[in-house]
Amino acid sequence: MSLVDTPDARHRAAAGAGAHSIRVRVVAPAELGEREIESWRAVRREQLAAGASASPFMEPEFTLAVAAVRPAARVAILWKDGEADGPPVGFLPFERGAFGRGRAIGLGVSDCQGAILRPGLGITARDLLTACGLAVWEFDNLEDGQEALGAAAAESFRSPAIDVSRGYPAYEDELRARAPKFLKTTLAKERRLARQAGDVRFVFDERDPAALATLMEWKSAQYRRTGRSDRFAKEWIAELVRRLHGSGETGCSGVLSVLYAGDRPVAAHFGLRSRTLLACWFPAYDPAFAKYSPGLVLHLRMAEGAAAAGIATLDMGRGDAEYKDSLHTRLLRVHEGAAVRPSTGAALHWLLREPPRRAQGYVRDRPRLASAAQRTLTGLAKLRGR
Repeated sequence: MSLVDTPDARHRAAAGAGAHSIRVRVVAPAELGEREIESWRAVRREQLAAGASASPFMEPEFTLAVAAVRPAARVAILWKDGEADGPPVGFLPFERGAFGRGRAIGLGVSDCQGAILRPGLGITARDLLTACGLAVWEFDNLEDGQEALGAAAAESFRSPAIDVSRGYPAYEDELRARAPKFLKTTLAKERRLARQAGDVRFVFDERDPAALATLMEWKSAQYRRTGRSDRFAKEWIAELVRRLHGSGETGCSGVLSVLYAGDRPVAAHFGLRSRTLLACWFPAYDPAFAKYSPGLVLHLRMAEGAAAAGIATLDMGRGDAEYKDSLHTRLLRVHEGAAVRPSTGAALHWLLREPPRRAQGYVRDRPRLASAAQRTLTGLAKLRGR
């Protein structure tokens, strides 16, 4: 395997017992040619056929968008040794840091991560890290079923999802049977919103940049109210979202959905879609309309709009929330951890990352403690806002 980040490297190593020898080249994403991108899509189709999710975060377009705002982005391209003229058999997108520390591409905002490898390739996590010159590859939303990297997971999390593969009426019927009070109350609030604030109108794919700016303002305010770090205060995240909103790529395109009352936006969501999956990403609403639960109404209309657009699944993302418990009809899984190979960089990663991660897990697994921690964060946010 290539052990250095140069196009002309030709080092090779066995990719696991009995596996073919693999050659690896590490490049900046902008260096990917059309042939490599088509090979990426072809390998991804093989993964989908083997049961992988259809997440847009795993498509080449997401890596290319991140690379435009994150100069440390890289992609490892894998070929079977002796088949240099053949198509690549795998890809690993990552971001390179100091001391050989690597991170999943877009870590902090990407909700599905992993290697794009032909099923049964037989390569190991250590093979990949060695080839990329990395001591560590850190992830927090590793896709379920990753052959090479799954063994490195330290924790697993559920990712609630909405299944609209049989159409929106079937989803609503399932919701009515499972949570009749929730559905009845939400639909009643939607009607009351229309009576008191103007006709309710929903746009599944709103292209107006002003509407996106409004959503980002609402979300920033929500982060501050709840004592969380404001993601949109980081310019690379804000710019990434703006770029993806303007994208019309088939495999990974931004979708801004907006709920209006009269001519006024009251709730909005920005996510990414592939052909069959909408990854829910940034939902927010105008607090002035909180009594109408506009966020819940928005998600019902998103499910309806997604089904009409040929989308089968809305992945609401890792983490527990009351609204996810009410809306979901199935559960996906993602994983957190780090693949490592013995080195100084791996030791440094453990010292910096593992103690706080374990502390977070301890709090998260104890509801009363987690609730107290959230109250403390909210209280501190209010004090800072005075």
